[in-house]
Amino acid sequence: MTPRNTGRRTTRAVDARHAAGVIDLYERGHIDLNDALARISGVNDGTSSVTPPMDKRRIHELLRDLDDLVGLDEVKRVVREIFALVYVQRLRQEHRLKADPTVLHMIFYGNPGTGKTTVACILARMFHECGLLEKGHLVEVERADLVGEYIGHTAQKTREQIQKALGGVLFIDEAYSLARGGEKDFGREAIDCLVKAMEDHKHELIVILAGYEREMRWFLSTNPGLPSRFPIQIRFPDYGVDQLVQIAKKILASREYRMTAEAEWALRSLLQQALREPRLDPFSNARFVRNLVERAIRRQAVRLFDEARPKRDALMLIEARDWQGDEAR
Repeated sequence: MTPRNTGRRTTRAVDARHAAGVIDLYERGHIDLNDALARISGVNDGTSSVTPPMDKRRIHELLRDLDDLVGLDEVKRVVREIFALVYVQRLRQEHRLKADPTVLHMIFYGNPGTGKTTVACILARMFHECGLLEKGHLVEVERADLVGEYIGHTAQKTREQIQKALGGVLFIDEAYSLARGGEKDFGREAIDCLVKAMEDHKHELIVILAGYEREMRWFLSTNPGLPSRFPIQIRFPDYGVDQLVQIAKKILASREYRMTAEAEWALRSLLQQALREPRLDPFSNARFVRNLVERAIRRQAVRLFDEARPKRDALMLIEARDWQGDEAR
């Protein structure tokens, strides 16, 4: 295959993706039929606009999803800044003012269970509603999904994950592990492949790296070109006891359970103990609470199993004794 044929095939693929995006905008009511036909017909002569209008109503709906998350005040502030900037840049384009390209690759610092993946999912959907991402899906990977076992295998695996993520967000958890093996480790190849893809697909892909703050800062120091490629860096703090109790209540409510007042105090005491306990690994925040809730629901089931016919309220109620037996972990 000659380079010329490859170029035509690539162009046709881009045109097809553009046409599909225009059709999606038409079907969702963002543009009328004449606008859709004009955008598609303009692909070949280079006059089409690939920037769809922003649906502020949908953006505000997704921001409400973000606001529903417990805590994360600083994260919410930064996300609003990002989308305010995207919106204003779009308006500047419409008024033929200079609009600098916005690099949206990000780094999320934080311990497990602090909401990093959840926020990444919301961002992917919001970028889709802004017209910046064609699909708005999230592809979550870790080292094992990117790094191969022999020469050439890593590039293949990494490119496969990148292809899956095109039109959406590639979320790499514990990204620092890609640089832990030294100069000869295949993880370095994955980093190089990723950096190249960020340039080759800069209008089709947003990359979010996530992990513990200290390890991620070390990771960035191993490659001088990485920090500038990830201009948005957001810290996800650990939750306090009050926030963890709120999370437990939300999890229970989503499954149609609720706690007695005594059960809430028992849970609060359990969480205080967990936060005081020395541990080798970082506290897992919402994951820890989710596991507590799962065990409490199982204990409630055992407690009700011996009753003749539990009533509706009893089936919904978590009591203090349902938390018993849990230890800080």
